[in-house]
This record gives sequence, C-alpha cells and structure tokens, in this order.
Amino acid sequence: MSNPSTGPSSKVKVESSQPSETSFNRKRGPLPETVTLVEDIFVEYVTDLAHKAQDIGSKRGKLSVEDFLFLIRKDLPKLNRCTELLSMQEELKQARKAFEVDEEKLATLE
Repeated sequence: MSNPSTGPSSKVKVESSQPSETSFNRKRGPLPETVTLVEDIFVEYVTDLAHKAQDIGSKRGKLSVEDFLFLIRKDLPKLNRCTELLSMQEELKQARKAFEVDEEKLATLE
C-alpha cells in the first residue's frame, strides 16, 4: 500500500478534533499506525481514481472534472458533495470577478 515515491516529507500530521476516551477517562488522539494506514488507503484511492479518470479522459484527449464525476456517479454522498463544492467554487469565482470590476472602476475614478 505504501507508495515508494512518497517520502517522510509527504506525510501529513493528522490531529483528531475529538480525541477518543480510554478506560481511565484520559483523552488521546488516534494511534500513529491508524493515521498512517488511513492515509495510505486514502492516497491509494485518490491515485486509483485519478488514473481511471485519466484513462477516460484520454479517449477524448483531455482530462476534465466530468471524468471524476462520472467515476463517482454511483456514490451519491460523494457526488453531491463534489457538485456542491463545484457550485461554491463558481460562486466564489463570480464574486471575485465582480470585486475586480469594482476595483477597476474605483481606480479610474481616482
């Protein structure tokens, strides 16, 4: 599961926002082995998804967001979250564009 191209610098330190409780009512985070395992599973999943999307995109000659959406079409929670994030990204892009126009108008007035 470990990717040889990823070194120690690529490891992300993960801290739990809600530590688990032990029998002595002490709070501690997840075991480092657990964090490493989950990270390895996640990296493998994302890498596999990217390769599959690249295979789909190579038929058309380019990779697009729709290739990823096609791959997760049967996983509704992921699909809904992705479409929500994509719509938020578009809203932010439009808001930035409107803000840049306002700045340009102010610069010409001064």
